[in-house]
Amino acid sequence: MSRLGPCLSPRPLLRGPWAAPRGLRRVSVAAGLRRGPAGSSTASVAGMEELLSRSVPPLPPYETKEKAPPPAELRGAEFVRYYRALGAGQPRAELLTRLARDFGVDHGRVAEFSAKVLQAREQQRELGALLQAEDRLRYYLNPQYRGLFQHLGRLEGGLRFLVELRGDLVEGLATKAVDGPHVKEMNGVLKNMLSEWFSTGFLNLERVTWQSPCEVLQKISDSEAVHPVRNWVDMKRRVGSYRRCYFFSHCAIPGEPLIVLHVALTSDISSSIQAIVKEVPPLETEDTDKITTAIFYSISLTQQGLQGVELGTYLIKRVVKELQKELPQIKAFSTLSPVPGFTKWLVGLLSSQAKELERNELFTESEWQEISEITGDSTTETLKKLLNNNEWVRSEKLVEVFHLPFMRLCAWYLYGEKHRGYALNPVANFHLQNGSVMWRINWMADTSPRGIAASCGMMVNYRYFLEDTASNSAAYLGTKQIKASEQVLSLVSQFQQNSKL
Repeated sequence: MSRLGPCLSPRPLLRGPWAAPRGLRRVSVAAGLRRGPAGSSTASVAGMEELLSRSVPPLPPYETKEKAPPPAELRGAEFVRYYRALGAGQPRAELLTRLARDFGVDHGRVAEFSAKVLQAREQQRELGALLQAEDRLRYYLNPQYRGLFQHLGRLEGGLRFLVELRGDLVEGLATKAVDGPHVKEMNGVLKNMLSEWFSTGFLNLERVTWQSPCEVLQKISDSEAVHPVRNWVDMKRRVGSYRRCYFFSHCAIPGEPLIVLHVALTSDISSSIQAIVKEVPPLETEDTDKITTAIFYSISLTQQGLQGVELGTYLIKRVVKELQKELPQIKAFSTLSPVPGFTKWLVGLLSSQAKELERNELFTESEWQEISEITGDSTTETLKKLLNNNEWVRSEKLVEVFHLPFMRLCAWYLYGEKHRGYALNPVANFHLQNGSVMWRINWMADTSPRGIAASCGMMVNYRYFLEDTASNSAAYLGTKQIKASEQVLSLVSQFQQNSKL
């Protein structure tokens, strides 16, 4: 039987990016308390403390750290069962809070060995004694729960569980279901441990085709956070001719997509996502003579627990090498990227203007006059409403009059708005860190409701000139210098001339 049959019949393709992947089940700490196995909703504090005392191995003395026996596997398995039985909601939040607070760093020991390091320096003792004192201090800076995470990481299925647990931590911190310096510190410790366990040596690059297992195709669809997959025909298009789809999996979690990259193979640098994801019958064969450009149009992390773990950069680099081997005639590598946050930023500027007696500082006098004539209102409140409900797209006149001012505002948002000296926009920051060039801003490049709502329909090409990526990345990370094309710099200059921010 062909794969088309079983893929279409048992279940519909789930829509939207928020459907949880089937393999690494993500359960929210912040969600309402759900009834789990018997007793889970009334888990006693005493029982929780007892479990943690049994499960978290004590930090052995420095002198016997190499000889300490590993914790019994049953203890780790018991912790996993207990945690999962709690279900979502307050019980898990309580357990994570207690784990972070009660099994962290021994601050008394840290103070003691910090003093010994300072004493060794002041007494100018021999280098060996100083290095040993520093090593002791480094050892006691390890929180006790790190030993639990190390133990769980060695169990079968333990790495999967730790990704799940960190997903709960990330979401809990975002929603304030868990909070405080201890929890934030534990989140950082676990993120660093996962960064080591998910380094490139342990990752496998896999290509997705229509012949891939149905379950993998379903997971790829569920995880698509940038341009949601509409149906199986759409999915077939995205893994068919003139398209490539790759993902990283981990050797301990084989076949499970961790991060997914979609690529379009074209003859030029695309300026519109509609041409890439539009619903048309997939072509049967590729004409490689027509392929000169690779467009990275979607990259999605499938596991919330791996947020902050550097995977995207390595995936792009690996895919570039793969495409160079398969299609050596490709000369141009570029993204077609969204601009999340632009509309929100623009509405914020308009709100601040409204507080200052309707001063117009974003548009030229002629632009503002034309906007006022079309809308029948000269107040910024009307413009804010149009941006918030996407109604302006229905007016050809407004689309035309917004074209130039929105392009220069977007250029400034990407190039000029900073966070600690780096690009404020997270997508721009990601690609600039990788060494790309902010190459072109495209008007009405994403006319989907999501694209209009997030970025007024604009998208950006970040070009990867392979011979320059290393120097561009070093310049951005070192001196915070953004490499941009003449088009972008010209729009930035127009913004500076016409706006009074």
